[in-house]
Amino acid sequence: MTLDTTGRLPHQITEGPDTAPPLFLGPSLGTSTALWDAVAPELSAAHRVVRWDLPGHGRSPADLIGPGATVADLAGLVLALADSLGVDRFAYAGVSLGGAVGLHLAAHHPQRVTRLAAICTSAHFGGAEPWRQRAATVRREGLAGLAESAPQRWFTPGFTVPGLVADLRAADPGAYAACCDALAAYDLREALASIAAPTLVIAGREDPATPPAHAREIADAVPDASLMELAGASHLAPAERPAAVAAALRAHFADPARAEGGGMAVRRAVLGDAHVDRAQAGTTSFTARFQYFVSRYAWGEIWTDPTLPRRERSLITLTALVAHGHLDELALHIRAARRNGLTPEEIGAVLLQTAVYCGVPAANSAFAVAQRVLAEEQ
Repeated sequence: MTLDTTGRLPHQITEGPDTAPPLFLGPSLGTSTALWDAVAPELSAAHRVVRWDLPGHGRSPADLIGPGATVADLAGLVLALADSLGVDRFAYAGVSLGGAVGLHLAAHHPQRVTRLAAICTSAHFGGAEPWRQRAATVRREGLAGLAESAPQRWFTPGFTVPGLVADLRAADPGAYAACCDALAAYDLREALASIAAPTLVIAGREDPATPPAHAREIADAVPDASLMELAGASHLAPAERPAAVAAALRAHFADPARAEGGGMAVRRAVLGDAHVDRAQAGTTSFTARFQYFVSRYAWGEIWTDPTLPRRERSLITLTALVAHGHLDELALHIRAARRNGLTPEEIGAVLLQTAVYCGVPAANSAFAVAQRVLAEEQ
């Protein structure tokens, strides 16, 4: 995890492998990166997750925007942050104002956004006047009153996250008011049809701020967009229904290279065409679901995870197969280990170590299998 400390960009928290596909997570007005605390760790298993704070929220400087700010200004801060991290193209998910930023990016900077999730957000937020009034009230009275009523706007009855309410109370009133100015000026309805990024729209069924009708408006206008309504969720769905949101985002942002087709490609690269062809030819209606399971999860999720290179995955796999006595699979993966760059000497060293940790009889059987496979190779 890394923290941005430059002071001239939005504060950000980065999690996950540097080599993984980047995924930016945008906040709702009045919240901080903590909105994603229960979701980001799961997403970071397969993505380089970048959470960012709105100006004057969390640890972002308040003077990044001023009175009369627009959603385009906030989108510009996200692009500057991405540039500072060396990220050209990224997936994006955002809640409320953070979702509006994502919609703007996808509509006006399509070359930067690969996939989009718009959560508890809208293409317009009920007209300009209520937001101008809120901005004026906050500039005059501060945020204490809004913080008191936040749980009713953000969560279903009986549920709250005190830390998020505290974030609102601690936000800079001037920066919060500037974000209200941005919402007052925001109306993206005419641009929705131009969004080309694959889009998922998520609505909280009990959200009073951006009701499901707003989500349906987005989903109906964005070509091929998908819509999900979450029962038992209000405006801050990632905090109230984190498991459901994480599952939906994980599926939506799955790297195409790690889907079933990509998993099959990796399976062929590691195990060889001959083996995969035999497995496919032997597939029946009884075994078809198992073959799909293997391609989708073992090869489309685990072997394509960029955290470990294939060479190291082969080392782990050989050890596990010796430990459990799966000798037929061991022969298959010794061949795979050779494709993944292991030398016979390295394979022998792995098997020798298994004698210590898995037992001499297991290692003895493994050496017999390896000797046969390596002799066939020669």
